Amino acid sequence: MTDPDDWWRTFFTGAAAACWLAVPTEEHTRQEADFVERALNVAPRSRLLDVPCGGGRHSAELARRGHLMTGLDISSEFIQTARARGVDVTWEEREMRDLPWRAHFDGAYCLGNSFGYLDDKGNADFLKAVARVLRPGARFVFETGYVVESLIPSFQERAWYPVDDQFLLAHRRFEPAEGRIHVEYTFVRDGAIERRSMSARVYMYREIMELMKGAGFTNVVGLGSRDGAPYRLGSPQLIVVGEATAGA
Repeated sequence: MTDPDDWWRTFFTGAAAACWLAVPTEEHTRQEADFVERALNVAPRSRLLDVPCGGGRHSAELARRGHLMTGLDISSEFIQTARARGVDVTWEEREMRDLPWRAHFDGAYCLGNSFGYLDDKGNADFLKAVARVLRPGARFVFETGYVVESLIPSFQERAWYPVDDQFLLAHRRFEPAEGRIHVEYTFVRDGAIERRSMSARVYMYREIMELMKGAGFTNVVGLGSRDGAPYRLGSPQLIVVGEATAGA
């Protein structure tokens, strides 16, 4: 069984990293950057944190728009890709809870279904760490499909996906007693096969709202899409927006 404490330390390398980097298009990136600016309600040249930043596409796009960006990820391959973009961004190779700043950023975001990788304490500590690095009133937005009300109505145990020049098989197993989903990924490219395992905590909507409030966020709202539709049973993902408070 996948160890929920540390799978993410080594997952995003090799075929897995290549797959994650190949999925988005430039148009997707532009649309997602538009969404980040709207959700965070930021002024020009705002200081923003992208955590985790993956290959840095959102940070790079927002930096081109004039924002002062910091992108942080534990994957050395992702950070290497990010630095190769040649954009003026502060890139940090760190674990997502390791945020050494205090009341420094005008906004922060966590895209790409990255919330929930840790255990319960780790997930709560991540939200608290983000709250600490934000200035009072600054917003944090994250999106996740690891929500009971999103995952269960459309749960697929197995699915194949073509990604660039490879195929990806996902074999999913949800464990209600753990409140976690475990996924065995098989990457097939040019006859070569590579397997990786991951695990994520699956919360109920109400639990996530309570985690946000417990971390010190106020005015927390849950959306079902980037166009602002309310979250409801069967929404493909949950988008959470909250404001940091003084002394969080």
